[in-house]
Amino acid sequence: MNSNFDLQSYKYKLPHQQIAQLPTEKRDQSRLLVLDCRNELLQDMKFTDIPDFFNPGDLLVVNNTKVFPARLEGRKDTGGKIELFLLEYPDFTDTKTLEKTGRQSREKNNLGVSVTCLLKSSRKAKRGSRFFFNHNLEGELQDFLADNKVQVRLFFNTSNGRKPEDILLSSGRVPLPPYIDRGGKDHPEDSKRYQTLFAQKPGAVAAPTAGLHFSKTLLDKLKEKNIQLAPITLHVGYGTFAPVRVNDIRDHKIHEEYVEISLETAALINETRKSGKRVWAVGTTTARALEFAAADNGRIEAVRGWCGLYIYPGYRFKIVRGLITNFHLPGSSLLFLVAALAGRSRILHAYDMAIKLGYRFYSYGDAMLIIC
Repeated sequence: MNSNFDLQSYKYKLPHQQIAQLPTEKRDQSRLLVLDCRNELLQDMKFTDIPDFFNPGDLLVVNNTKVFPARLEGRKDTGGKIELFLLEYPDFTDTKTLEKTGRQSREKNNLGVSVTCLLKSSRKAKRGSRFFFNHNLEGELQDFLADNKVQVRLFFNTSNGRKPEDILLSSGRVPLPPYIDRGGKDHPEDSKRYQTLFAQKPGAVAAPTAGLHFSKTLLDKLKEKNIQLAPITLHVGYGTFAPVRVNDIRDHKIHEEYVEISLETAALINETRKSGKRVWAVGTTTARALEFAAADNGRIEAVRGWCGLYIYPGYRFKIVRGLITNFHLPGSSLLFLVAALAGRSRILHAYDMAIKLGYRFYSYGDAMLIIC
């Protein structure tokens, strides 16, 4: 098998101590490994140096998705502990009162919303099992779905005038990735630091981590240099953590994620490229969204829908020639994407160098700048 498609050729050994468990003290204090594919150059830099690689008129495209508190801990009506991991942001525009669901309640202002979740339970739950999180939030197990998923209806007590969005915000916990292991304890800063400064639209269960490195000070420097910013939305789903279980990576089934690119952003991208300036993707999520929206002639179209684009070596990029990204897990679909852009051998060599230099990996880790 061609090594570009062999899962084992994307495995590498990472010392456990280089898996970042906490963010740096300040957002832009992370390190930056620059891989310039044009001249086979690797540079060990600081993230604050990144404006030096951009030219006036260049455009940075950022993901403005917002991580919502997707982990809910509570108890069943039998007293056992449960944890829900919400796989989607509840559609609060499609709410129904409890009376319309056939349940009895003394509160007429409660709202019920169905969501798809993963369920952890001390004992197997049954259809109709009731879950209690706090006096403002309850749930009921409606159905068992494929892939160990369940459908739960959440009930929000809005009789005190609180919005269901605010109840969820105060009831849930930050959905940190499984490799951030602090013994079940959250860090006080997670709610802020596992969120980019670009975050506006709730819907992600994982942060678009390349954007975590940008501080207000750094954004001001980019503005002074006439570097433009444009937002897209890709709601990062739980599938981003899904392991690849096939030896031939071409057989992997990629997860779909919701994408929005506005007419304004599409026009700015097309105008920037037409003027000969470079469009930089901040993160693999942004890169995936841009390629999904790109026509064969290289123009970006406004789009709203579900992206199932799977990028691995052999894919010909239409838009992305520069990418800011974090370091990805061995054998992951995100590693395949950066290998498709820069070449598998270059990426693995860069990762080996980063490990030797003591870089911090994964969500709270350091960054790469890939120039092709």
